[in-house]
Amino acid sequence: MSDSFDVIVIGGGPGGYVCAIRAAQLGLKAAVIEGRGALGGTCTNVGCIPSKALLQSSHLYEEAMHGFAAHGLKVGGIEIDLPKMMARKDEVVKQNTTGIEFLLKKNRVAYIKGWARITKAERGAHQIAVKGLDGAETSYTTKYVVIATGSDVTPLPGITIDEKQVVSSTGALVLSKIPKTMIVIGAGVIGLEMGSVWRRLGAEVTVVEFLDVILPPMDGEVRKEMQRILEKQGMKFKLGHKVTGAKPGKTGVDVTIEPAKGGAAETLSAEVVLVAIGRKAFTDGLGLDVAGVKVSNRGFVEADQHYQTNVEGIFAIGDVIGGQMLAHKAEDEGVACAEILAGQPGHINYDAIAGVVYTWPEVAGIGKTEEQLKEAGIAYKSGKFPFMANGRARANGDTMGFAKVLADATTDRVLGCHIVGPAAGDLIMEVAVAMEFGASSEDIARTCHAHPQLGEVVKEAALAADKRALHI
Repeated sequence: MSDSFDVIVIGGGPGGYVCAIRAAQLGLKAAVIEGRGALGGTCTNVGCIPSKALLQSSHLYEEAMHGFAAHGLKVGGIEIDLPKMMARKDEVVKQNTTGIEFLLKKNRVAYIKGWARITKAERGAHQIAVKGLDGAETSYTTKYVVIATGSDVTPLPGITIDEKQVVSSTGALVLSKIPKTMIVIGAGVIGLEMGSVWRRLGAEVTVVEFLDVILPPMDGEVRKEMQRILEKQGMKFKLGHKVTGAKPGKTGVDVTIEPAKGGAAETLSAEVVLVAIGRKAFTDGLGLDVAGVKVSNRGFVEADQHYQTNVEGIFAIGDVIGGQMLAHKAEDEGVACAEILAGQPGHINYDAIAGVVYTWPEVAGIGKTEEQLKEAGIAYKSGKFPFMANGRARANGDTMGFAKVLADATTDRVLGCHIVGPAAGDLIMEVAVAMEFGASSEDIARTCHAHPQLGEVVKEAALAADKRALHI
């Protein structure tokens, strides 16, 4: 393998490997350095992919136990084979990681296994030392460096994560048995998804959240509806509380909490505690200080609109630069960054990136929330339509939730869309395309949607924005 490249991407996650592939497609000699020993980053190995595999498996189990009867399907003697469920999850991960490795080979991207460290920042000839998985160190030279090292679990001060009784999202993916009780610290995406997995499989789940609401980035009306649904499913919430301690014992963990605004402390106990309070940029051992790369007071690498850091020739994308910490956002930044390196324009519309929570029903949002529009003083109109009034949702037996379209009061341009309901993550993409092309709510409303399908809920919400919904 050559020791000189046009671009070296540090990190083989969604942003990193996509950046390298696009750079190679554009004629640049590219390499990816990854220390995990498997490509795909957190998302593929211990995040998006394995969690969705378990969400699917647990969803099927819950449907068999509680949903089949309504369809006239009688089942009995259903048992959970947790080792087999975990083995399936691992196989799904393996298929994805090997698939990514194939893509690198197909596009002639060099795959270097090891931990990277920038040893010299010199215009046109940056040097990177890589400590291989065998311990040997090799040096590489590159014109451009792209930092795509992603993020890591944010720790909770005073609480030790042992990945056995007190686990992070990584440990929650590999529990050897179904806990009878689980406390989830954090009512964000990860906490609610993993909490849903283990609740469906039989755990009694209590979610403790510092804020007074769940899913803080989401639209307020969606948050309230989703909390109501999750509570109906059996999930318990302790909102507006902070965790002050977690003491593991032989039978479980005692968690001390108290009201965030002050008040008497109380103790909750559970077999397993999941710490899911967010993620932080992963920059350990990168040599950013040697290179002179600036980092914010929150630990994120600082980069401009072209992903260039303060050091010429060193770029950064994905979770490590903050913003929406989403795999698909990192991928698009990888593509844009590669195109910029190749002398082409690279652009992302950050107002049209959807966020999805893969509980059931799902939650999805794109663009501005009502709270954001009100705060900005933007006049808007809102159209809302429930899944209960949708023929396909009724046929499926999935009628929880609604879709809401927000449009400019004067121009009718779509400003946002928020959905809680079945397949919300897929349905939101219609609106993503519409927003990318500057469409109005009337554009969506006048687009003929096949019947019967769940997507008609989005159309009806767009019609409702003009106070002319047809089916409610």
